[in-house]
Amino acid sequence: MPQRHFTPALFRYLRDLAAHNDREWFQANKDRYINELRDPCLEFITDFGARLARISPHFRSDPRPSGGSLFRIYRDVRFSHDKSPYKTHAGLHFRHVAGKNAYTPGFYLHLEPGACMVGLGLWHPDNKTLKPIRDLMVADPECWRRAVGSKAFGQRFQVAGESLKRVPRGYDPDHPLAEVLKLKDITAFTTLTQKNVTTAGFVDAFARDCRDGAPLVKFICEALDQPF
Repeated sequence: MPQRHFTPALFRYLRDLAAHNDREWFQANKDRYINELRDPCLEFITDFGARLARISPHFRSDPRPSGGSLFRIYRDVRFSHDKSPYKTHAGLHFRHVAGKNAYTPGFYLHLEPGACMVGLGLWHPDNKTLKPIRDLMVADPECWRRAVGSKAFGQRFQVAGESLKRVPRGYDPDHPLAEVLKLKDITAFTTLTQKNVTTAGFVDAFARDCRDGAPLVKFICEALDQPF
């Protein structure tokens, strides 16, 4: 029988956390965090590992409670006007083994009441990392088109992310991929419903999405001279 990793209890917990985003409530409900969010996510990460290896052996599915594929629930508030201490979503990031942090090619699952999604690609890279990706787009536009042009990709994913107002300096503003060259994030997304996420066998559906989106991740890896 297909396994069911996530239940409506996860989303109830996140809604309650959003309504009581303070340390006192969080500590009083720590068992709910562990039982309804953390442990189901870690079990999902464990079970996804073998499926991820079939997509590419160069990405990590790490079920450690800290420092692994599950992002911390604690917000970094040092430079934020919003001092709420906790995130009101769960984020699972399966990144390339060559990466040291979230700014690395990878596959992403976002669980939030009313805003679940699958993401993949490279989020917020610095200019040094973006340059070889843009250079490959310019040198081989067809390589980019193949990465995002399949029927499976187009049916599920939309390329989206922060974008510059103008083509970056050093690139032809009339290049056929001018709009793509403006991208600051090389990412694509597809939305999910809570029903999708809480259905038995969702881990296999997530794996299919990652497989359908893998050509974009492969393109990024090729540009960065990383194995896929």
